[in-house]
Amino acid sequence: MDGEVTFHGAFADASSFARVVPALTAAGLNVVAPAVPNRSLVDDAAYIASVVRAVEGPVILVGHSYGGAVITLAGTEDNVRALVYLAGYALQEGESLGELQGRFPDSGLADALVQTPFPVPGSTDSGTDVSVAVDRFPALFAADVDPDLAAVLAVSQRPLAARAFSEAAPVAAWRTKPSWGLVASADRTINPDVERYGYERAGMTTVEVDSSHLVMLARPEAVVELILDAAKATGH
Repeated sequence: MDGEVTFHGAFADASSFARVVPALTAAGLNVVAPAVPNRSLVDDAAYIASVVRAVEGPVILVGHSYGGAVITLAGTEDNVRALVYLAGYALQEGESLGELQGRFPDSGLADALVQTPFPVPGSTDSGTDVSVAVDRFPALFAADVDPDLAAVLAVSQRPLAARAFSEAAPVAAWRTKPSWGLVASADRTINPDVERYGYERAGMTTVEVDSSHLVMLARPEAVVELILDAAKATGH
């Protein structure tokens, strides 16, 4: 059966699609919303690729934020028919998140990041997790989301391992798969120009939405419309 797989980005989790999933299910799509490990771009993409292979039939991959970088790699799976980027990174081969983001003025996120060490199994070295300072999270990440919900999201973040920022993408699935991109024009987490640049370079069908970074919660109707457009265009 036709499927649609959604992936959250850094500092969020699958619950960020809570206002989108019911509408997609009602439209006849089988939705899978797994947790991304957020440990390494290449390893995260390999895990998501395994999820995609387990879905019967064609798949639309939807990635938010860092999830956009993940689907850029995982989207090369044979059953992926389309890619949908939500306020996301569309990398090209040999490019890292840090390199793409570094071409543009900072969004204001950098000085709100908190680094925390974590143990690496089998190694005496530690890794570094990156998250957003709790008191800065609502304004930077979810300015137009219900304040009570934004407060919960701030203390329930899924951090991203710092190594993911410097890993180069070995492939770019958008070169061979039709792609759609949503720019969150009021984004304070990723500079919207980073989103625009990546989408334009990839030749995506692009829409702009006046939204914070968490567009799935702030403007779910726009997200659903874009995903359904991709589904219709690819025969879902």
